[in-house]
Formats: sequence, C-alpha cells, structure tokens
Amino acid sequence: MAPRRETLLLLERASAAALDKLAKNLVAVDLTEQMVLSEVFLIASGQNERQIEAIADNIEMKLAAQNERPVRREKSSRWILLDYEDLVVHVQTEEIRNYYMLERLWNDCPRIEISAIENVGGEDK
Repeated sequence: MAPRRETLLLLERASAAALDKLAKNLVAVDLTEQMVLSEVFLIASGQNERQIEAIADNIEMKLAAQNERPVRREKSSRWILLDYEDLVVHVQTEEIRNYYMLERLWNDCPRIEISAIENVGGEDK
C-alpha cells in the first residue's frame, strides 16, 4: 500500500512551505505499512527556535490557504508537531533531531522523494 495521492500533494505543499523558510534536511517517511493513524511523516530542521516557529507557521499558513488545518499542534521550544491526520510534520532544531533521530526509528520504512527540493535547484535543504 502506498500513500494516497491527496496525502502526497499535502506533503509537497508542506515541503515547499518549509523550504520557503529555509528548512534543512527534509525527509519524508512512508508509514503506510506500519501505522494506521498516519500515512507520512515529514521531518525538517531549523537552526534555532525562531526558525522552527517560522517554518511551522508558514506550513500552517500555506496549507490553510488550501483549506487544510492541523487537527493538533504540539510545541516545545525545539520541536513543533503539526498533525494533519494522514501527514504529520515534525519541525525540529538540529540538536533535538540528532537526539531523537526519528528517521532512524523509522529506518525500515521507505522514503518518499520530495519534488519541492528539486524545484529549488536540487540543493541539500
């Protein structure tokens, strides 16, 4: 089973919004074979607390323009989670991301290629 087309479109919009605020190291994880609650995790990093807030706010704003609103937003000073049900976005500082290593926890799940990254010149964001 693969993520639904609607979820992949939401992933692309969220990724583009994150990149607009200079998010780094975007990784999308396909959870369809592992979880019932979500299809995809998007993990992105920011350099500091202000930047992760700006990234999360921009994702919310851009998706709200498409009538998508998170069912839940959880925030600490170094990690913001946006839950769009089938897509869950984790915006973390590098320090927290290195500590929790979500992509390693889900290492057995396939990665999803994000075309938004290619659209900014293929840079490692």
